[in-house]
Amino acid sequence: MKPIVKKILVVAVVLIAIVLVWVIFFRTKEIPATVVTQKPVYGYIAQSVTATGRIEPVDTVTVGTQVSGIISSLYVDFNSKVKKGELLAQLDKSLLQATLDQYKGVLQNAQSQLLFAKNNYERQNTLFKAEAISKADFDSALNTYNAAQAGVASAQAQVRLAQKNLSYADIYSPIDGVILNRSISIGQTVAASFSTPTLFIIAKDITKMEVQANVDEADIGDVKAGDRASFTVDAFINDRFGGKVTEIRLHPTVSANVVNYTTIINAPNDDMKLKPGMTANIIIYTKEVNNAMLIPSKALAFAPDSSLMANYQIEGRVSKKSKRKAAGAAGTNASSQVSHTAKSRSDTSGVVKQKASVWILQGTKLVQKRIEIGLNDNTSVEVLSGLTENDQVAVGINGGAKGSGAASVGGSPFMPKRPSGGGRTR
Repeated sequence: MKPIVKKILVVAVVLIAIVLVWVIFFRTKEIPATVVTQKPVYGYIAQSVTATGRIEPVDTVTVGTQVSGIISSLYVDFNSKVKKGELLAQLDKSLLQATLDQYKGVLQNAQSQLLFAKNNYERQNTLFKAEAISKADFDSALNTYNAAQAGVASAQAQVRLAQKNLSYADIYSPIDGVILNRSISIGQTVAASFSTPTLFIIAKDITKMEVQANVDEADIGDVKAGDRASFTVDAFINDRFGGKVTEIRLHPTVSANVVNYTTIINAPNDDMKLKPGMTANIIIYTKEVNNAMLIPSKALAFAPDSSLMANYQIEGRVSKKSKRKAAGAAGTNASSQVSHTAKSRSDTSGVVKQKASVWILQGTKLVQKRIEIGLNDNTSVEVLSGLTENDQVAVGINGGAKGSGAASVGGSPFMPKRPSGGGRTR
């Protein structure tokens, strides 16, 4: 026998031996495909809308000044608690006091002129009645007297104006609250010629805050006043704060071609953790159901495949159209889309009724069953009718031949899916 033929035979024998060893000792044995089931449970389910927003005081007041001047005194600072009527700051009063003194002098002069004109008028009136002077002299005296009276009234008004401006040099708090912002310092000049300058911003009550949430136009139709809301802030990431929707403002805001509506949520702040300007991550619960019958949402997409026929009797069939619908629901969340449009099918609680089908395990039989469902949060589905709490609802497949595509429950989403007829993520 030629050497090369011997080598070929030796190699062939070695390969056969390796294959036999692998087949006998290392090959994974086929695990029979089994259906994973779960009974319906009773619990809480909700439909919600997410948004972001800012925390702001419920009521703030901007304090300004009506007169110009130099800040001479400050009596409060940031975070100071103030009472209504409390003195906050003072402007330099020297110029305002000088103006008041000037108008007081003008008033005294006008009063002196009025006294002289009055005495002269009375004399002229006596002479006119005695026909000792002409009518022209009498009218001249009367006119001078009337002008003097008008001069006094004008001077008195100027004095009142100067006194009022002098009083404006004292800045008082209009409400009880907390100083959020102070925009002035001692020695700073404020000018009130064209607009009122802002000196302080006062929050009325920071134990009652509000969240100004920006809700997308696609979600605003489900939100209404009175809906429960919860939110978190980055400063207290482990704390969840609660509130209720109090107002949906009709004025829209547009950012990056996205239309948002400002939704106001009340936020009690008794522990003073919430601070103005914090960013809130908000969940608004548009529909809530307590003690609802729930099944896993993946039960709606489950369909038996050929790997189960050896151990189970299948009663029912999933058409190709139904399979395509289940596959499309995985990417588009079809149940959520229906709930936005099928308002005519809502029951008294506002939950939209929809038809669906699941598979029930009865011994060794898989039976397809039509049910009526309500809320779907993509984890659990509310069952309105069609199931009992003892039904074994199929949710997935365990085992099966390698490469058949029978995926175990909770497997990696990156593993290959079963071929046509297999379950898909909904």
